[in-house]
Amino acid sequence: MSKTAVSVWDKCLEFIKDNVKEEAFDIWFKPIKAAKLDVENSRLTIEVPSEFYYEWLEEHYIKLLKVALQKELGLNAKLSYSIFAGNHDNVKNPITVKIPSSNKEKVRPQEVNAPLNSSKIKSPFAIPGIQKIKIDSQLNNTFNFNNFIEGETNRLARSAGRAIAKRPGGTSFNPLFIYGGVGLGKTHLAHAIGLDIKERFPEKTVLYVSMEKFSNQYRSATLTNNHNDFINFYQMIDVLIIDDVQFLSGKKGTQNVFFHIFEDLHRRGNQLILTSDKPPVDIQDVDQRLISRFKWGLSADLQSPELELRKNILLSKLENNGIELPEDVVDYIAEKIKTNIRELEGALNSLIAQSLLIKKEITLPLAEKVLSNLVRNQRKEITIEYIQNIVCDYFKIPLEKLQSKSRKGDIVQARHLAMYFARKYTNASLASIGSKIGKRDHATVLHSCKTVKNLSETDKIFRSYVDDIKRKIGAE
Repeated sequence: MSKTAVSVWDKCLEFIKDNVKEEAFDIWFKPIKAAKLDVENSRLTIEVPSEFYYEWLEEHYIKLLKVALQKELGLNAKLSYSIFAGNHDNVKNPITVKIPSSNKEKVRPQEVNAPLNSSKIKSPFAIPGIQKIKIDSQLNNTFNFNNFIEGETNRLARSAGRAIAKRPGGTSFNPLFIYGGVGLGKTHLAHAIGLDIKERFPEKTVLYVSMEKFSNQYRSATLTNNHNDFINFYQMIDVLIIDDVQFLSGKKGTQNVFFHIFEDLHRRGNQLILTSDKPPVDIQDVDQRLISRFKWGLSADLQSPELELRKNILLSKLENNGIELPEDVVDYIAEKIKTNIRELEGALNSLIAQSLLIKKEITLPLAEKVLSNLVRNQRKEITIEYIQNIVCDYFKIPLEKLQSKSRKGDIVQARHLAMYFARKYTNASLASIGSKIGKRDHATVLHSCKTVKNLSETDKIFRSYVDDIKRKIGAE
């Protein structure tokens, strides 16, 4: 029986499937189709969706592909890629890029993402009565990299953002999933990345939208029978920035349409940037297909700013507004306002406004007086370590016991409570909580939280433990 492109590729897939994880196989190899076999030159041509796709294969799976192909076509086997814009049924003239299975420089293909006929697609951002030629990015020019101050607690996310801005869709940070508590700069960073991309690549279509607005647009499009226009519009975006993606929770219809938009954009190498108040694994009532895709690229958390970063943020804001403050006043604000950047800037604004109102120079005594209520009401900086110490002190057990593998009832009970309060009062992921409380996995943390909740509702004594520890933590 003579070999065909399909038979050779099927054999290659059998070998590849045995050597990669199932998820990787489904993502990177299942969509590939056999296109042509040149037996004389031992060359197989396969169809891939985009330039990004073959670059990923070359970077991550070239050795595996080479071994698989040589098993079928011999040591001189060669591989070519045929790139399609859209699905295979709609494209008659693919662009073939011949690339040797080696680490030599690849031949760069011409642009293959054929533009959709945007004049026939209704934009959910269109203003009635106004014909818009270009899509408004919805970006806020004040949220840029120049005023996003770098520190230890945001360095990873900021560095990833700068890398993406230089090569949108061309890094391994796709999607970039930025998460953290309120007022830590998630939205600011997302806008900054979008603005930098627009400046570097004016031809790219960049769009920022909150998940709440996206969901409302989808609902409206469904009611007005413009469902396809809605999807086609978002498929035209080169860089899609979705803020507060946790609001997908419980919205099955929105989840489904967002999944297909995400799949299409990612497959074609377009950049996705997502923000959330929690890491992907902690988002509840969202299809696991989406959760797994949120974790494809890089998840970067923004934590409460450290002292040095808080001081630098204050100094930057003062400089931008042409205001000078005594060093001891800056130090006082930075040391006392610890929770997030929004409250830090709010404290500074309150002090400046009060100074102008009473027409007095800002001094340390004035700062202490004006900010006394803010400082007094500042929530304590609660960490996993702090919670563990509170729980251990309450039950009079050593920290080593809490973090041990002991299955004694009192130890397990204390461990459950520590995990429950860590999840309730910190922004740490389930995996991080489990790691710090005895090197457990995220499933163990989830089980502990459910156990505490159930016992609190059925056991009065246990409920008293919960209330006592809550007061000692001082979070509410």
